[in-house]
Amino acid sequence: MSSEKTVLKDYVPMLVMAGIILVVQITALLLAAPMNANDMQAFEDPDSTSNAIYYIFLILIFTGFLLLAIKKNMEWIIQLVILLAVGATMYYVFYALLSIADISIMTNNVVSGLVAAILTILLYKFPEWYIIDIVGLIIGAGASAIFGISLSILPVIVLLALLAIYDAISVYKTKHMIDLAEGVMDLHLPILFVIPKHLRYSFIEDSLNKEEGKEKEAFFMGLGDAIMPTILVVSANVFLTQKTTIASIGFISYPALGAMIGTVVGFIALSILVMKGKPQAGLPFLNSGVILGYLGGVLLSGAPLY
Repeated sequence: MSSEKTVLKDYVPMLVMAGIILVVQITALLLAAPMNANDMQAFEDPDSTSNAIYYIFLILIFTGFLLLAIKKNMEWIIQLVILLAVGATMYYVFYALLSIADISIMTNNVVSGLVAAILTILLYKFPEWYIIDIVGLIIGAGASAIFGISLSILPVIVLLALLAIYDAISVYKTKHMIDLAEGVMDLHLPILFVIPKHLRYSFIEDSLNKEEGKEKEAFFMGLGDAIMPTILVVSANVFLTQKTTIASIGFISYPALGAMIGTVVGFIALSILVMKGKPQAGLPFLNSGVILGYLGGVLLSGAPLY
């Protein structure tokens, strides 16, 4: 009986991670409409597959920049760049939300900028796990919504397929993604979600008091594992509904709902292998799951493939 309780307890953080992904996806779906209304698209032509190639190219450049900065012991540059990106993304999120209310553009700019600045400063001064997770949810949903309204179905699928291949190579072959994660983790930035094993856990103290062989008191999930599949969820909910009437549950279309379910199934498969002590690249599982789930939703709804 005690061993069964231990096993269940070990899987609780995984369930929390799955819940975080779903919260990011639902929030991104809610943000899509106001962001679309405010012309926050990242690309002019959402149907161009070259956008996916461009996105991958930017990721490669940014990854190289981060690795070089870590090698040169210039972590402050990484911290500055990421904090600026975090602040900007939160500004867009709050601007989109406040645009729903009947307030002036100037007031919206001031309030959105102020809230984003306060949260960014709080993250810098007090990077505890719950602050990191809250900010991670905001920017995860915001980034997913922006790219989801900017890329139609086919470019997103191409992007997710390429990212899954890249993630597998960077984790299993070159292993530079592991080096990057280890180098950036101590900067306490919202590039990952922190799920503690107990509420007394302190991410700040854990980073300061490192001991070899010490059992980890928290689980970690990369922010990209929540963002990338969510891009397809948002895209499916935005672009297919523009072409035809699609069956839905509330504001979520069947293809988007199928993509959400597929993400969770992919995450469960990933979790089973991780809990067996086998480190895995996340995107091959998550991206495969979201694509297959999307296809299942398309078949159920009778919607066009893209």
